Amino acid sequence: MSTVDALTEQAMVVLQDRPLVALSAWIGGTLRDCEESGRTLQLVTPLESRLSLPLRSVAAGAGAQWVVRNGDGYYEGLSGRPLKWSGTTFVPVPEARDYAPGFTTRPTAPIGVQLGLAYRVRHPAEGLLGGAVDRLLQLLTGKWPAGWGPAEPLEHPWQPDRLTEYARGRSTARIIVGGDGPRPAQAVCEFTTVDGGAVEESTTVTVGYAPQDPPPLQHLGSLIAAMAADQPLTSLFAQLTPGRADLTVEPRWTGAAAPIAMAVAGNVTGPAGVPAQQVGPARAPMTLFTLGDGRSPDGWQRHRALVQHLRY
Repeated sequence: MSTVDALTEQAMVVLQDRPLVALSAWIGGTLRDCEESGRTLQLVTPLESRLSLPLRSVAAGAGAQWVVRNGDGYYEGLSGRPLKWSGTTFVPVPEARDYAPGFTTRPTAPIGVQLGLAYRVRHPAEGLLGGAVDRLLQLLTGKWPAGWGPAEPLEHPWQPDRLTEYARGRSTARIIVGGDGPRPAQAVCEFTTVDGGAVEESTTVTVGYAPQDPPPLQHLGSLIAAMAADQPLTSLFAQLTPGRADLTVEPRWTGAAAPIAMAVAGNVTGPAGVPAQQVGPARAPMTLFTLGDGRSPDGWQRHRALVQHLRY
């Protein structure tokens, strides 16, 4: 049983000395306690530990932080920023001008790429909620999802009606969906109930590819078209991130994410220099904007220009 190892006005510190740290029910509950009390959850692991993809998404947010212990020092696992204990919380080392040494050590496994597809969809007040993530995982892996749950390990086999019952009973529900295909695949879904009982879904599906097995980016347009035909989307954003094919995360530098494309509902125009094409059926058209190859950081400039253009 895990315990809180230090509790201050600013932080809950939890030591996790294990090879793989996942988003367990206990960690999820501790995170909610931190949110209610205004504290930061600081998970402290040794250099040899990895995080699961769902826990990494939590550690990337404002309410939690991954602190890595390496020898006599500490650093932030996702950024490499050196840290020190202030007496009440881990804080950046003010005189540090470089990454912590542990962050720049070689990864322990080959680095492939992780294809991330983040979409938004608005569901009516009635009906199943799992259709969009179900369809996207089928398109990407050729298999139905394996299971779902609010924590890891996943508690339930894939049953969209049970997922819907769980999510519609809460103002906000965060759910993990596991893939069951030839490649590792996971989804982190957030369902938010809005006025009138409609539900806003924000989901990121991630699929891992080994170095010798590149993702089929040439089929992205047809994938989005097939998705829109079954589940009309508000938007979809695609990017590549260098990382382990098993979707776990080491506290080491493996490379920066870069965008591939962004699709938005309707027939819309974009800024100059951002190629666009129409995809999807006539009843649910989408405009797909090409941003980059998923490797060059130049794609972020086109992404910023596109987002700014669409806001006005």
